Amino acid sequence: MPHGLTGERTLMRIFIGEADKHEGRPLYEAILEHLRRGGYAGATVVRGVAGFGASSVVHTAKVLRLSLDLPLIIEVVETEERIQTVLPELDRMIGGGLITLERVRVITYRPGTA
Repeated sequence: MPHGLTGERTLMRIFIGEADKHEGRPLYEAILEHLRRGGYAGATVVRGVAGFGASSVVHTAKVLRLSLDLPLIIEVVETEERIQTVLPELDRMIGGGLITLERVRVITYRPGTA
């Protein structure tokens, strides 16, 4: 389904931990599924190699201290209205984390040829 996503849009970044859960399953999976079912244009999960948040606990992928709770960032680009619509549900799903919003300009949005 084409989204006509070019032009001024909103980038939402959701910062969570790899070990975070929602109703017994990985939180990132629950968020992606919620966005997919809601017809959002797309979302990407990025795994960080190290980071810390409000607790100041460092999580790292160093070989000697292999963490099972690496930082994850979920990025979503959509209209401001659609982002605002999903925020209350994300607030209910996310125990600890950070959500940021910023304006972006989408140049190209189309499916690949694979």
